[in-house]
Amino acid sequence: MNAAEIIALKAQALAEARDATSPQDIEAIRVRYLGRKGALPAIMKSLKDADPVERSEMGKQANLFRQELSSALESKASESESGDTVRTPSRMDTSLPGQWPSRGSRHPISIVIDDITAIFRSMGFTVADGPDIDSEHNNFDALNTPGDHPSRDAHDTFYLDNGDLLRTQTSTVQVRVMESTPPPIRIIAPGRCYRRDTSDATHSANFHQVEGLYVDRKVSLADLKGDITYFAHRLMGPGVQVRFRPHFFPFTEPSVEYDFSCHICKGSGCRVCKNSGWIEISGAGMVDPRVFENVGYDAEAFTGYAFGMGVERIAMIKYGIQDIRHLYDNDVRFLSQFS
Repeated sequence: MNAAEIIALKAQALAEARDATSPQDIEAIRVRYLGRKGALPAIMKSLKDADPVERSEMGKQANLFRQELSSALESKASESESGDTVRTPSRMDTSLPGQWPSRGSRHPISIVIDDITAIFRSMGFTVADGPDIDSEHNNFDALNTPGDHPSRDAHDTFYLDNGDLLRTQTSTVQVRVMESTPPPIRIIAPGRCYRRDTSDATHSANFHQVEGLYVDRKVSLADLKGDITYFAHRLMGPGVQVRFRPHFFPFTEPSVEYDFSCHICKGSGCRVCKNSGWIEISGAGMVDPRVFENVGYDAEAFTGYAFGMGVERIAMIKYGIQDIRHLYDNDVRFLSQFS
């Protein structure tokens, strides 16, 4: 085959492309001329045996053949698609209902954080934030945690090579705020926390907390109990009861743990509350004077309370979720319940 024959074959292929009337015809032409076993690949393969004088012109015409036929087939395919839409409106059944795209939903953890934040904002609290990676000073030392406390061990806390760590509590934000802001302060600090926990139905190495801090003159334990009780009624309903139990935390004195009455059995006892009628929420207490000294506050002039709560725990209580892992599995069937 020579250059003239390639030009003639191109003209034939372009004529067939112009006369094509269906997607099937267009595909057949493409396979016949441009396919792996088509005419053009055969021409390109034969170039190595062509006369050296003729080879250059044959190669040029073969490339033009490919470009012009490819362009013609693409143009014809576009015309065919638009033509089908215009010529065959009967293919669309206008009596069928529309196919509405499904709407996403907020994650239950986000819903609970937003609800908690809104309640405390209405009580005069502002939202503070801090980094997930923080210093051992902010996470332990400033919060009066002894050097031999078990929570400092590497099997409980994620340490980095430079000595920093993934915060185990959002109390680090309280330290940062107190070190940079004089009292009075009233903040909450929602965020992620990290601990070396084995994942099971009630534990996760990555979880969320909301810490709260109120510092001013003459803040008392009665203020803490009143604010937590008001929060519980707003979040869980006016029928929920709150109880406070003595406890110990290095950064508060006195310290308490607080529980909400089980919203499933209304306090009568069930599997969710382990037949106690109560569900443990978290800890709280009056800020230890040593913490005030560590951040430069006058412990004689100011008092304050601090509290914390696990967001996943509240989500599980509020929505009756029995396995914390459901919150992280990204199962659309589960998450769509909260839309």
